[in-house]
Amino acid sequence: MPQPISLRLAAGLGPRVGAGLGGVALLALLAMPALHLWTPEGSALHVTAYSLTLVGKILCYAVVALALDLVWGYTGLLSLGHGLFFALGGYGMGMYLMRSIGHDGNYQSVLPDFMVFLDWKTLPWFWRGSEHFAWALLLAAAVPGVLALIFGWLAFRSRIKGVYFSIMTQALTYAAMLLFFRNETGFGGNNGFTDFKRILGFGIAAPGTRATLFTLTVLLLVASLLLGRWLVRSRFGRLLTAIRDAESRLMFCGYDPLYFKLAIWVFSAVLCGLAGALYVPQAGIINPGEMAPGNSIEIAIWVAVGGRGTLIGPVLGAVLINAAKSGFTMMFPDYWLFFLGFLFIATTVFLPRGVLGLFRAGREDER
Repeated sequence: MPQPISLRLAAGLGPRVGAGLGGVALLALLAMPALHLWTPEGSALHVTAYSLTLVGKILCYAVVALALDLVWGYTGLLSLGHGLFFALGGYGMGMYLMRSIGHDGNYQSVLPDFMVFLDWKTLPWFWRGSEHFAWALLLAAAVPGVLALIFGWLAFRSRIKGVYFSIMTQALTYAAMLLFFRNETGFGGNNGFTDFKRILGFGIAAPGTRATLFTLTVLLLVASLLLGRWLVRSRFGRLLTAIRDAESRLMFCGYDPLYFKLAIWVFSAVLCGLAGALYVPQAGIINPGEMAPGNSIEIAIWVAVGGRGTLIGPVLGAVLINAAKSGFTMMFPDYWLFFLGFLFIATTVFLPRGVLGLFRAGREDER
């Protein structure tokens, strides 16, 4: 069947052209902070703080989508709980930001403001050290990683997989959400953390701070893509693909899938935690709503729409869907979820390999 001319043209793009387009996109992203800082507000080239923050948050989502792709697209483990790891990383950074409010000139207290409001007298033990940025960053990576290690060890050792694994991950994030909603847990209850003022002594709303956070997000995404590419092309990555396609045969060959699945599962959780740590100072809030099971399902939709098992596809899916969400919820806020559901069904039926699969299919037809 002849392909549309647009698809043939896209399919004809060689690897060098594709890499060139990726380089142009990366340069455009890196130029955004400079345009925000050095162009006057009335200029056509000026990037507003809102746009810079919005793109930064979307790129944090792209890192999470890439992290899920490593365990679902390459290892065959559909997680419906990656939103939990993302939120835990955000809470780790949020604890530091809340402690920074206490050092503000207008508000002097060892306790975060919500604890003062709830008439707490002492700081909980798990908040100790949270006034240090390095400790908060360690928490943002280590807490999701340790939780993933414990959960993964129990699940993979019991050989739980398929739909049962997906249900368990969703139950885990739902249980955590209910726990964090309680005021007595010491994480702000349903309001969570907000009203941040400073980070490392700099005003969190200052143009330079916004630009720095955006640049760090871009660097994290690029580093995740490069590291992910190296992993999936290594012997370790080939073993992950073998687990996805024929785990029993791999076991007959003398390999124990437990440790390979556990390694990629923990690595994926740490990536989500780092993305959450960068998301919170840009979004200005973190609450238990980030742990809602629906958010984790939405992450899976990003991966499916972009094309799982491709690394760049989930990034593309996260960017496209969240950009559409930003506009669609402004114009038709009551219909966004219907649109998202329709998009997922249409992708499953007509584009089982995602948007990126269109271009790959075109190249295969040309050959």
